[in-house]
Amino acid sequence: MIEAKSGNGRFVHKLWHVLIQRVPDSFNIFMPLHRVLDITLPINNKLPVWPGDLGILVEPSARIVDGAPANLSRIEMGSHTGTHIDAPFHFVLNGRTVDKIPLALLMGKARVIEVPDGKQAIDSTIVESIDPGLERVLFKTQNSKRYSSKFIQDFVALTPNGASALVEKGAKLVGIDYLSIETYGSKEHETHHILLRSGVVIIEGLSLKNIEPGDYELIALPLKIEGGDGAPARVVLRSL
Repeated sequence: MIEAKSGNGRFVHKLWHVLIQRVPDSFNIFMPLHRVLDITLPINNKLPVWPGDLGILVEPSARIVDGAPANLSRIEMGSHTGTHIDAPFHFVLNGRTVDKIPLALLMGKARVIEVPDGKQAIDSTIVESIDPGLERVLFKTQNSKRYSSKFIQDFVALTPNGASALVEKGAKLVGIDYLSIETYGSKEHETHHILLRSGVVIIEGLSLKNIEPGDYELIALPLKIEGGDGAPARVVLRSL
């Protein structure tokens, strides 16, 4: 029931409250909704890892059903497991460590760019279409359709000339939808060096299969590992 005993101000406040309560969320014209999209790979024992890296172990160490007062788990994994952030220190001797990356760099407007299926490399011809000054770029490729428990070697990667073009465009963060931004088997790791020496943060292992290309707000928060070369991260996109 709506009462008007205490004047117009109270009446309007109660009316507004009732209207919002009764309008379904999908039709709520009073409170615009922003979708939050999780683009993080789930960490489990089946997640592929880079050949030679520490494997993933997630197992219970205590369970209530066994008489313990609480559920606890043991987790063992490398710093570049699943969806993770590469800090400059990953390839640069005195580079910035993951705990020193400014959080403001890891949050803000980002663009998801879809690379056509069949393209095996992201080179400068693809990068040249990106607007200058765009600070955060996420590449959605056919990699997103190919995640399984088995590591694949022929994933789509960023070429060195593509990395150089991104730096010239003013990019500060670049992400890709597989465990490395660099072509498998690279000996010199040029792509990593070009980006990280220029202070560009790399996010690898994104899950972009169900994400439409376009502009979003990015939030990418790595574990705060002191002195870390990288760290797993929870990464989400928020619709604008």
